Amino acid sequence: MADKYDVIVIGGGPGGYVAAIRCAQLGFNTACIEKRVNKQDQPALGGTCLNVGCIPSKALLDSSWKYHEAEHALAEHGVGVGKLTLDLDTMHQRKDKVVQQLTGGVASLFKSNKVTWLQGSGQLKANKQVQFTPLEGDEQSLEAEHVILAAGSVPVDIPVAEVDQKIIVDSTGALEFDAVPKKLGVIGAGIIGLELGSVWARLGSDVKVLEAVDTFLPTVDKQIGKEAFKLFSKQGLDIHLGARVTGTKKNKNSVRVTYSHEGEEHEETFDRLIVAVGRRPYTEGLLSQDAGVTMDERNYVYVDSQCRTDVPGVYAIGDLVRGPALAHKAIEEGVMVADVIAGEHTQVNYDAVPGVIYTHPEVAWVGKTEEEVKDSGEPYKTGAVPFAANGRALAAGEPGGLVKFVVDEKTDRVLGMHVLGPQASELIQQGVVAMEFGASIEDLQLMVFGHPSLSETVHEAALATDYKAIHVAQRRRKK
Repeated sequence: MADKYDVIVIGGGPGGYVAAIRCAQLGFNTACIEKRVNKQDQPALGGTCLNVGCIPSKALLDSSWKYHEAEHALAEHGVGVGKLTLDLDTMHQRKDKVVQQLTGGVASLFKSNKVTWLQGSGQLKANKQVQFTPLEGDEQSLEAEHVILAAGSVPVDIPVAEVDQKIIVDSTGALEFDAVPKKLGVIGAGIIGLELGSVWARLGSDVKVLEAVDTFLPTVDKQIGKEAFKLFSKQGLDIHLGARVTGTKKNKNSVRVTYSHEGEEHEETFDRLIVAVGRRPYTEGLLSQDAGVTMDERNYVYVDSQCRTDVPGVYAIGDLVRGPALAHKAIEEGVMVADVIAGEHTQVNYDAVPGVIYTHPEVAWVGKTEEEVKDSGEPYKTGAVPFAANGRALAAGEPGGLVKFVVDEKTDRVLGMHVLGPQASELIQQGVVAMEFGASIEDLQLMVFGHPSLSETVHEAALATDYKAIHVAQRRRKK
């Protein structure tokens, strides 16, 4: 093992492993330090996302939706399935196989790009020294011209619901239930709470979601949030807003939860309880006292627009820094930092980073909400069209939701796009591309969209901003 590298990356999640690969592609002698081991107690790359986050949760979301469709939707298509059964072990095995394939793929990419994978933990010390503690063996002091901090994040704990990964679990434990809970409680109606609650509701759990905030999805466009609340409630998610958990008491096979809601105290017993109240930067042991890297009061590492810390040659990316905790944001920051080190012109457009909730229907957004633009005082226009007016959505049995644009009335530029509906995670990229290239809404209006396709709803919503929509009735807004 070398003791000096051009670049050392601490953390092998989406941001870290991508940064390492890109640095190696640019000709730098690169090492990536990662301490994670998988369920088989083997070293694993990919971070939270590939191992216990984005990928396994999406595998369960897709499997559970197929079960839901077989139970509730296939008959109307003329498809009979006979007696429906659920093999949860097989579902978990499929999920684990997907995870292993992707994490193994990252290891192969490291090998082909000649990235040195150091299996263990790393701590940044003064003068860009890195203390490496291997999973097996003695500590070693490493040096690098450049260090990239990419340690990621961990679930936020709350004192009133201490996680034991048996009865009370976090997002990791919620992926490993060995049986479908009859009654499932979820603390938090954010992205993670809604996705995991959806998985188990589809498989038969009676799910109650307790959210302390009074507004559903407060960072999402209000019109989208209201419609999403209606659709998710119809699916069986019993969502209580303004419900603050005040205590829990575990029994052998259940947990009693007390919470305040609308001025009254309530009590309910669940078979399992998921705590999904957000994530925080994982900085434990990452920095020595003399490392010189500045963090804010919430333990986020301070960086500039190109992810430089205030220590020359040290960078931080992903969930460690400002902005949403999203794998795709971390990935692009990893690429940007590698290019910065190589002296290339590069940037991340933080105004065009999409967000997605992989429920069914999906929720996706990019740019500003109508409320944000309205509060700015600048003149704007909107256009919204439901999927119920789209032939492809109706043919697929997916009429719920809508597409919405928020547009600068003076410049005609797209300020934001918001989608609730089928394939929202794919459709939102049309808004990302439009914003990245500074497109006007007229540009989208003049494009030809394939028919029949879900994308036609994007076209109709663009037309609707100027009262030109063809397939929905519009009433001109009063000035």
